[in-house]
Amino acid sequence: MLELQNLKKSFDGVTILKDISVAIENSEIVSILGSSGSGKTTLLNLILGIIKPDSGKIIFDGKEITAVPMERRGFNIVFQDYALFPNLNAYKNITYGLRNFPGRSTPEEVDSLIDLLDLREQLNKKIDKLSGGQKQRVALARTMVMKPKILLLDEPLSALDGVIKESIKEKIVRIAKDFNLTTIIVTHDPEEALTISDKVLIINKGKIEQFGTPADIIERPASSFVNDFIIRQLSIKRENIFKLFSEK
Repeated sequence: MLELQNLKKSFDGVTILKDISVAIENSEIVSILGSSGSGKTTLLNLILGIIKPDSGKIIFDGKEITAVPMERRGFNIVFQDYALFPNLNAYKNITYGLRNFPGRSTPEEVDSLIDLLDLREQLNKKIDKLSGGQKQRVALARTMVMKPKILLLDEPLSALDGVIKESIKEKIVRIAKDFNLTTIIVTHDPEEALTISDKVLIINKGKIEQFGTPADIIERPASSFVNDFIIRQLSIKRENIFKLFSEK
């Protein structure tokens, strides 16, 4: 379990996060949902260990990790821009991290991930020859071969659309469930959050508006902000939103 206890964070005297407390169960897919400037990326960076909170605690599997450096937490992130190496082909990007940790994944496990993500035909291609969806899958594979304890995804679908977007959503869910992997996704898109997640954490101006299942949020919005944000963003009736995620 990942527990965030009373986290607070400010930059240059401006409060970004206010008293964030939430518990994420093992193997859950949780989306952090909010508009630009809400604090969701700051929260992701706190979990990853890029920055430290001003106060509060981060606890993972019963041990406090608030002061543990990023490289010792065992969490991995797929960035919004993929952060792939353009001078390397897809296969070398996927296996790059194993150069320093050669026993982390076996060749058979790497092959299994390649097949799971339908990348077999792309392995010898340079990154600039890949589509957006293919780059996203390479980035996912590169992260997964390192066997993260928690998978963090920063706006993983924002540059994709249509069939490709739906395909990547399915891959993310498949990876999370097949590997029993706690997965935390930052997104500004309510439809993404509601259709991919077990639970959704909605943040507004640095504070939690609601944390619950998609059904909880649609049927019992905790505030007028939650209700207005979801309905306004999707521009469809609540019963149609419910249909979106109930059929996933």
